[in-house]
Amino acid sequence: MSENPAFDTIQGEIDQNDVVLFMKGTPVFPQCGFSAAVVQVLTHMGVKFKGVDVLADEAVRQGIKEFSNWPTIPQLYVKGEFVGGCDIVREMFEAGELQETLKDKGIETVAA
Repeated sequence: MSENPAFDTIQGEIDQNDVVLFMKGTPVFPQCGFSAAVVQVLTHMGVKFKGVDVLADEAVRQGIKEFSNWPTIPQLYVKGEFVGGCDIVREMFEAGELQETLKDKGIETVAA
């Protein structure tokens, strides 16, 4: 248990899911353009992922920023490792790095 209960919730999601996107809204109904952009990239690649709606829990919404030391949402985690936010995910995808990272970690994607 950490001193911040939200950290335990966040760590639990990261531990239980190979690919986790902390986002505003849900994968079906994103509540911000940046979250929607990351969902679109992951969906395009055929990646199975868990979306965690930070708007549903204020403690998680604030806690994720401290947890990762990253000021913005969305935040993508793959196999327990923080990958980045919207701009980084988009840049990695366009450069082919995201596909490589997922492949290296054993995450299935569809050929895009």
